[in-house]
Amino acid sequence: MARSWLEFKTDAWVQWCPGCGDFGILNAFHRALAELDIDPSNLVPVGGIGCSGRITYYVKGSNMHALHGRAIPLASGVKLANPHLTVVVAGGDGDLLGIGAGHFVAAGRRNLDITIILHDNAVYGLTKGQAAPTLPSWWQTKALAGPNLQDNLNPLLLAFASGYTFIARGYAYHTNQLKELIKEAIRHKGTALVDILQPCPTYNNIMTNKWYEERIYYIQDEDPDWNPVITNDLDFKEKAPVILEKMVEWGDRIPLGIFYKDIRKDTFEMRLEKVMPGYLSNPPATRPIDVDGKPIADPWIVFRDRIVRKPG
Repeated sequence: MARSWLEFKTDAWVQWCPGCGDFGILNAFHRALAELDIDPSNLVPVGGIGCSGRITYYVKGSNMHALHGRAIPLASGVKLANPHLTVVVAGGDGDLLGIGAGHFVAAGRRNLDITIILHDNAVYGLTKGQAAPTLPSWWQTKALAGPNLQDNLNPLLLAFASGYTFIARGYAYHTNQLKELIKEAIRHKGTALVDILQPCPTYNNIMTNKWYEERIYYIQDEDPDWNPVITNDLDFKEKAPVILEKMVEWGDRIPLGIFYKDIRKDTFEMRLEKVMPGYLSNPPATRPIDVDGKPIADPWIVFRDRIVRKPG
């Protein structure tokens, strides 16, 4: 029997502005977890700083709240310690693509089996509406004293260049479609990104629900033959140009859906198993640290050659 999404709902009061896209993301996330029948005790949501990071208060699991920009390395450590956990990062475009951009890139190089949900509203919502890395240059939202002078990042292209093996984009108010994208991202074996476009009704008066609804479309609806799955090198050579063309499309038309799914590569956990046999069956988090109350590892033996003694 499938789980109810209510099993993942906490009693915490949801503290977001009325109309915030985070409500839709939370709804889709709850339902995706339920339909995947994930045990909350095996779920680790890791939140960053900002409005998006509060999602960790509203989802039942072994939740963690990271420092600004550090959600991905924290999630990576959790996954490496116990690769059998379902680890999901929830962070804003400012958190993950600003101060956390280096970690965002490094995640693609490793291809750990984690999912990254990017709350993309183009502003720093919690700190009063400054321009975030996805706000286009020369746009001036209501909280800015002047136009934004910096060019915007394309999260999809950055993820592709960094080595992510699953890349998708959804829309926060389309909760049914978003739920399916999150499910596919979690199912995928490797580092998965779901870039979620979301209105910020408090600070972004340009990219409103009306603005998005006039532009967004689903690739699969217009092209029933769309197949972004990469199974071999020839697949990549043939499909990459078309995939990149969709990733750069922005303006009057904004595509949604799964852009890229590469199933050729081993996850980082699988690579570790090759050099550390037994890692997957007996990961660090499940190993005993003592026998009859005595530590297995002797700290003095481990650190004796690294201890710096004072002279005399």
